[in-house]
Amino acid sequence: MAQRNMSPNKCPMPSLAPDYRNKVFEEVATGYTYEMAVEEARRCLNCKMRPCVAKCPVRIDIPEFIEKLANEDIEGAFEVINRSSSLPAVCGRVCPQENQCESACTRGVKGEPVGIGRLERFVADWHREHAKEPPKAPASNGHKVAVIGAGPAGLTCAGDLARMGYKVTVYEALHLAGGVLSYGIPEFRLPKAIVNQEVDNLRAMGVDIETDMVIGKVLTVDELFEMGNEAVFIGSGAGLPRFMGIPGESLKGVFSANEFLTRINLMKAYKEGSKTPIRRGKKVAVVGGGNVAMDAARCAKRLGADEVTIVYRRSMNELPARAEEVEHAKEEGIIFRTLTNPVEVLGYNNPDDPRDPRNGEVIGMKCVEMELGEPDASGRRRPIVKEGSEFTLDIDTMIMALGTSPNPLIRSTTPGLEADRRGCIVTQGEDGLTSREGVYAGGDAVTGAATVILAMGAGKSAAQAIDEYIKGKE
Repeated sequence: MAQRNMSPNKCPMPSLAPDYRNKVFEEVATGYTYEMAVEEARRCLNCKMRPCVAKCPVRIDIPEFIEKLANEDIEGAFEVINRSSSLPAVCGRVCPQENQCESACTRGVKGEPVGIGRLERFVADWHREHAKEPPKAPASNGHKVAVIGAGPAGLTCAGDLARMGYKVTVYEALHLAGGVLSYGIPEFRLPKAIVNQEVDNLRAMGVDIETDMVIGKVLTVDELFEMGNEAVFIGSGAGLPRFMGIPGESLKGVFSANEFLTRINLMKAYKEGSKTPIRRGKKVAVVGGGNVAMDAARCAKRLGADEVTIVYRRSMNELPARAEEVEHAKEEGIIFRTLTNPVEVLGYNNPDDPRDPRNGEVIGMKCVEMELGEPDASGRRRPIVKEGSEFTLDIDTMIMALGTSPNPLIRSTTPGLEADRRGCIVTQGEDGLTSREGVYAGGDAVTGAATVILAMGAGKSAAQAIDEYIKGKE
C-alpha cells in the first residue's frame, strides 16, 4: 500500500501564463506530471463510506481508481474508470467536480478535497498516449438500438449499450460527432483531438455514427423502429438559443452564444483564412453568468477584442459558472460588470445616407443597475431594477449567453411524445422512459441546458433501462 500524503492542499494544476493564453486557443490547464498525479492520489484516504461515489452521476469507483494510481498502476486505474465512463478524458476536463464528487470528499472537511477530476484526466490521457490497441467490439447479442444525437448523453448511452452487445447506430444532425463537446466548449478548455479520440474508441467498439442526419427531416422516430431498432434513445440536446426580447436584438453585431461558439469551435473561425469567419469585435459585451458566458467572453478576447465585459444581473456570489472558469477569465483580463442588466441595444443610424454600411451596426448597450431582493423560485435572490440607474456601455458586439432550450423538430414529428411548457421531453423517472413505448430520452433534451456529466449520467441510466426493456420483451 502506498504511503499517504497528508498535505491539506491539492497539488496545483500547471497552466499557461494568462498574458500568453488569452491570445491563443491552446489548452489552458496543461495537466499533472506523473509525479504530481501519484502524490495527489496518495492524499485519498480510501474511505469505507465512499461519499465521492454517491455524488458521481456515472458512479465511477473513485477510491478504487485513485488507489491504483497511488500504487502506480495507471492502466489498472483506467480500467476502473472505463467500466463506468465512456468519456473519461472529457469528464476530467469539463465536469464540475467541485459541486459533485469533490464536494463530498472527506479530505475537504479540514482542507482541500482530493483533485479527483485532475486525476481522472491524467489517467485518461496516460492511457491514450500509451495504449497499444483500440478497444474491441463485444460479441453481438442480436439486438439493434438507435441513438439520436452524438453529444455526451447519446455517446454514453451508445457506449454502454455497445458493451452489452447491442448494435448501436448514432444519428447526428451536424457533420461532426461530439455535440456540445465539439461545437460548444472551446479548444482551450477541451481540445477537439480528445473528443475525436473518445468518439473513435466508441467506433472501435462497434458503434456506427451517421452524421448529417437530422431526425425529424431525414428520418423520423417511427421510421427508426421500422428499420429494425427495438428502442430509440433521444439525446438531441438543447440547441435553441434564448434572447431577452429587448429592442435592438436584430442589429448587426448581436449573436447568440450558441452561434458564436459554434462558428469558433466547430467551424474553426478563429483560424486565419477560415471559410466561416466570425465578427472580431473590439468592445464586446457578453450577457450571462454561466460557463457558456465565460467561454464566449474568453473566445472574444482571443479573437483580438480590446475589452470584453461580462454583464450579469446578479452579484459575483450568484454566478453559476465554475469557480475555476471565473478565475481563469479574470486572469485573462475579462471585466465583470455584475448587478447590471441590458434594456436596449443601440445601433448606428445615418439619416442622411440610408446606404451607409455602418447603419444597423451595434454601437452601445443601454443598461440599468440592479439590487438583490428576496430569493426567487431558483433559491437565488431576485434582482430588482434600481430606480434612476440607467447608463450606456460603449460596445460594438453583443453576445447573449442566456441558456438554450430543445429544438422542437423531434417532438413535433413524433406522435405521442409528451413535452413540457419549455419544450423539454417528459420522462417517467430516472430511467428516461418517455410517453412512447420503447422511446427513451436524457440529457439537455429533457432537462434543458445542464452539465456534460449530468447528460452522461442520463445516458447511462437509459442504457440500463433499454437493456432491461428489450430483455423483458424476450
